[in-house]
Amino acid sequence: MANHGLSNRNNGQRLGITEPISLGGPTEYDVMKSQELEKYLQDAGLYESQEEAVSREEVLGRLDQIVKLWVKTISRAKGLNEQLVQEANAKIFTFGSYRLGVHGPGADIDTLCVGPRHATREEDFFGELHRMLVEMPEVTEVHPVPDAHVPVLRFKFNGVSIDLLYAKLSLWVIPEDLDISQDSILQNADEQTVRSLNGCRVTDQILRLVPNIQNFRTTLRCMRLWAKRRGVYSNVSGFLGGINWALLVARICQLYPNALPNMLVSRFFRVYTQWRWPNPVMLCAIEEGSLGLQVWDPRRNPKDRYHLMPIITPAYPCMNSSYNVSASTLRIMSEEFQRGREICEAMETDKADWDTLFEPYPFFEAYKNYLQIDISAENDDDLRKWKGWVESRLRQLTLKIERHTYNKLQCHPHPGEFSDKSKPFHCSYFMGLQRKQGVPANESGHFDIRLTVEEFKNSVNMYMLWKPGMLIHVSHVKRKNIPNFVFPGRVRPGRPVKITWDMKRASELKASGLAQPDKSDESKTVLNGSDDGSKRKRVDDNVESSLRNVKPRASFTGEVLEASSPISTLSSSSVKFDSMDMNRLVESQREKSDNNFVDSFKKCENSADIPSQNGENEVSSRCSPPTKAVPVAAVDASSSKEAEKMAIDNIMSGPYDSHQALPEELDELEDFEYRNQAKDFSGSTMDSQVETSKGNQPAAPITSNTGTGPSTGSYFNGGLEELEPAELMAPVSNGSSAPVAQRKPIIRLSLTSLAKATGKSS
Repeated sequence: MANHGLSNRNNGQRLGITEPISLGGPTEYDVMKSQELEKYLQDAGLYESQEEAVSREEVLGRLDQIVKLWVKTISRAKGLNEQLVQEANAKIFTFGSYRLGVHGPGADIDTLCVGPRHATREEDFFGELHRMLVEMPEVTEVHPVPDAHVPVLRFKFNGVSIDLLYAKLSLWVIPEDLDISQDSILQNADEQTVRSLNGCRVTDQILRLVPNIQNFRTTLRCMRLWAKRRGVYSNVSGFLGGINWALLVARICQLYPNALPNMLVSRFFRVYTQWRWPNPVMLCAIEEGSLGLQVWDPRRNPKDRYHLMPIITPAYPCMNSSYNVSASTLRIMSEEFQRGREICEAMETDKADWDTLFEPYPFFEAYKNYLQIDISAENDDDLRKWKGWVESRLRQLTLKIERHTYNKLQCHPHPGEFSDKSKPFHCSYFMGLQRKQGVPANESGHFDIRLTVEEFKNSVNMYMLWKPGMLIHVSHVKRKNIPNFVFPGRVRPGRPVKITWDMKRASELKASGLAQPDKSDESKTVLNGSDDGSKRKRVDDNVESSLRNVKPRASFTGEVLEASSPISTLSSSSVKFDSMDMNRLVESQREKSDNNFVDSFKKCENSADIPSQNGENEVSSRCSPPTKAVPVAAVDASSSKEAEKMAIDNIMSGPYDSHQALPEELDELEDFEYRNQAKDFSGSTMDSQVETSKGNQPAAPITSNTGTGPSTGSYFNGGLEELEPAELMAPVSNGSSAPVAQRKPIIRLSLTSLAKATGKSS
C-alpha cells in the first residue's frame, strides 16, 4: 500500500480545529488488516473497471464541449458582438462521490455547470440547453427538475447517469482556470447559485483538509458500504447521506493522521460511540464571511439549536449537513456505532472478521410490527415526482408518531424502497415499530396512531403537483405477513443457517441476564381498531428452537389491538405525571442551555490561528472551540483507551452546547428540496411547516374521493388491513358508535394538559 498512510502532505501542518489524538504510525497488524480490507472492498464490487473509468472521462469531456457550444449559442442569440461570443465560456465541475474518488460501478456523476451572468437558469439552462440535450441521440432519459431546492437537470449520456446543476456567476466571461473555492465567487450570486456551488466547494475543501487522501478514500468506501449494509445510509430517511459520512470519516483522518484504514475504521466507531451529541463535528473553524450569508450558528439561529447530530460543512457558508436526523434515527445509528466498535475490538483477538462487520441488518426480522406505505401513479413520470415528494415527507411520519406517543413508540424507517412487479407504477416503504426500551408496559398502555397516520396522509396529499392517480395507502403489517416482494428473489427466507454476530451477542446478553425481558403482551398499539387478545410469539414457528432465545436488537414489545377499543387508555393522573415531568425537563434544559450559550460563546473571537492550505494565514471572523493541546505523547506511549477517551472529551469541550430538540419543534426541520411544494386545501401555496402548527384546531371533514382530488388509498393489498377514513374516526369514550365530530388524537389532549400545567397557551 502506497505511503502506508504516513502524513506526507501539508508539510506536517495540523489539520482540524484541535490537535490529533494520536500521531502513531501503522503496525504490521494494521498493514495486514488494511490489505484485507481493500481486497474485501474489491471483491464486493466497489471499484469500477478501467473501461468504465475511461468512459466516464469521455462523457465529462463531451459534456464540457456541449456547454461551451451552448453558451456561445445563447450569447449570439442575445445580440452580443462576435468578440464576446467567441470569449463566452462555460465550465463543468464535478463533486460528490465521483470527485471524492469513492464512486462505484454504475454510480451517477454529480456535475456543475458554471456560466456567465447573461446565461439564465430558467430560459437558457432549462430551456436551450435542455432542448440541445434532448436532440442528441447519445442523451436519454432527460428529466429537468427546475423547482427543486437545488434545481437539477438529470439525464443519461452514453449510459452514464448525470445530475447537472447550474451556477450563474456575476462574471461576463468565465475563465478556464476558474477557482470556485474562493469566497468571492459567491459575490452577488442568487440563492440557487450559492446552493449549487456548495457541493463542489465542500467536496474540494474536504480533500484539502484530510492528511492522506488515499487512506481517506479507502476508509470512506468502507464506511459507505457498512452504512448501506446496516441500513443507515439515507439522508431523506433521517439517517446520513454521502456527504455526511465523508465529513465524519474526514474528521477521524484528522484525529489519526498517520493511521491506515484498518485503524481509522476502528477509531471511527470508538470516537463516535463516545461522541456527546449534539456537539458538532467540524473539520475547520466556522467562518463568518463578509458576504452576509447565513452560517450554522446556534447563538443567532434558533432552529440550529434543535439539530440533534450537527455535522458542519467546511466551506463558506458553513451549514449543518445532517439536519434531517431525528431522535429515533440517532438512536439507531448510535446502536450501530456501538456494534461496530464491539466487532472491531473482537477482530483484534480474531473473534470476528470483516464479514462480521458488514453483515446486513435483518430489518424484516427485527420487529414484530411494521407500517407499510404504498404509493402509486398513472405513469413513470408521475411516479418519479410522487416518490420524490412522499420520500421527503416520510420523516414527518416518524416524527409525528414519536411526538404523539411521547417518544414511547419508536419508529425505524427502512432507507430503501421496494417494488411489486405485479403492480405497475407502484412502490412501497416500510417502518419498524417498537416500544421504547425501559418504558414499563403498563405505563405505555395503548398506542393509538390512527389519527396520526391520517394526519400524515392529509399532509402528503397537499402536494402542489398532485395529479389524478397519485395514491398513498398506509397499512399495518405484522412480520409474518410481510409481502414476499421485499425479499431477494421474491422468496421469504427459511430457517436461519448462519448464526450472526447480533444473534450471538443477544444470546450472551440473555445468558448474563442483561437482556430486556419480552413483555409484548403488556403493551398494545391501536393501528386497525381491533383486538383478539392473544399473545404473539417473537419468532416464527419455522425458526429453530436454538434461535428462539435470541432477542433482536430492535424487537417490538407491543401488541396490536384487533377489536374496537377506547381511543385513550391514559388516565388523567398519568397525563398529569407526564406533563409535570415534561415541564421540569423542558425548563431545566432551557435554563442549562441558555447558561451554556451565554458563557461558552464569550470564547468566540476573531482568529487567524489556523493557516490555510498553502501556508498563508486566513484572517476572518471565526467562532471556534478553544484549541486544547491533547496529550499526544501520553496516548501514543500508553495506548490507553482511557487516555484516548480523555482526548475525545477534550475535543468536545467547545462552545457548541446546543439546545435539545423539543418534540413539538421537530417538524420544523424540513427536507429543503420539497419544502415549498405543499398546498393548503384551497390550492394555495403554503410552507410545509404549517401542517402541524395548528393541531388543536378542528380538522377538515374526511370525505370519500370522487376522482377530482387526492385519494387516501383505494386498493387492497392481500391480507393487509388498510387504515380507511372510517376506521380512523375514533369511537367516543362512552361506548357509543357515533363518530366523533372533530379529530382529537390522544396527543392533543395530552398536550392541552401539558400546556395548562405549564401555564402556557397551546
